[in-house]
Amino acid sequence: QVQLVESGGGLVQPGGSLRLSCAVSGSIFSSNAMGWYRQAPGKQRELVAAITSGGSTNYADSVKGRFTISRDNPKNTVYLQMNSLKPEDTAVYYCNIDCRTVAGTIVSLWGQGTQVTVSS
Repeated sequence: QVQLVESGGGLVQPGGSLRLSCAVSGSIFSSNAMGWYRQAPGKQRELVAAITSGGSTNYADSVKGRFTISRDNPKNTVYLQMNSLKPEDTAVYYCNIDCRTVAGTIVSLWGQGTQVTVSS
């Protein structure tokens, strides 16, 4: 069964950095768009950053200049480098990867979520 495995969350002080990783576990034919979302308590899930198969990126205004999304295509892995973290970045972060399975179907996979807490 194909699934996503996230890692890298944790507790960090304001101004600190964290790097999130999300890898495809299982066999797929290819990965397409990849993205990171977050959901804070009492709020809706929002897009943080996205990257196409060609490497084009898109960021939420609130993280521009602080977060960087990248991908490693051979490893079917997406990363989110988060710098200059603020308390308002506290949330559960979810990765999302659109994949073409070996059977040829397109599926949208979600990670299990990883907690990021920014606090002194």
